[in-house]
Amino acid sequence: MRQVGTLILGAGASSRMGRPKLLLPWRKTTVIGHLLAQWQELGVAQIAVVMRPGDTALTAELDRLNFPARDRMVNPQPERGMFSSIVCAANWPGWQAGLTRWAIALGDQPHLQTETLRKLMDFSGLHADAICQPAFEGRTAHPVILPRTVFASLKTTEAGTLKEFLKLVKNRSVQRIINDPGLTLDLDTPEDYKQARASHNAV
Repeated sequence: MRQVGTLILGAGASSRMGRPKLLLPWRKTTVIGHLLAQWQELGVAQIAVVMRPGDTALTAELDRLNFPARDRMVNPQPERGMFSSIVCAANWPGWQAGLTRWAIALGDQPHLQTETLRKLMDFSGLHADAICQPAFEGRTAHPVILPRTVFASLKTTEAGTLKEFLKLVKNRSVQRIINDPGLTLDLDTPEDYKQARASHNAV
C-alpha cells in the first residue's frame, strides 16, 4: 500500500445534488472526511484532493480535518469535466517520489465498504503493471487504479474522457469481481443521498 497515491476528485459542481457533495453529512463527519479516513486506514502513501478554484467551503472543511494544504491541487478548468481533473493530477508536481500506482477515487462514493477498497488494492498489488477496476454484476466501476506508466501518459493524451483514455492505452486491464452493490451507486441527487445514508447506516 505504501507505494500507492490516491486522487480524490472534488472539483465537480454538484449541480444535480444542489449543494456540495463532499460537504454532506456522513456518519460522524462529512463525505470528504469519511473518504479521507478510509484511504488513511488503508495505508496509502499519499492522498491528494483536486478542487475547484476558489472553493472556500471545501478549503474550510479540509482545514477542519487537518488535511495538509500541500496535498491539495486546483483544477483551473473544472467545467471541462472529471477527466480534466485527472489530467490535472497527472501534471501536478506535488506527488511523492516513489509512487508506483494511483487510485482514482470519485468524491461521491462514501458508501463503498472499506473492505471493497482493500480487496481492490490487494488485487492491484498482484497486478502492479495493469489497469485495475472493481466490477459488480458485469459492470466495471470506480476506483480505477493506474500503474505509473499509464498515469504518466495522461500528461500527453488526446483522449477526452477516462473511458476513451482507457481504450487507447496498451496496458492490459483486469477486473476484480467484488460483491458490493455500492459500486453501481453514485450520489448524484438528493434521493440518491437519502437512499445511501439509510442503506449504509450513515444517518
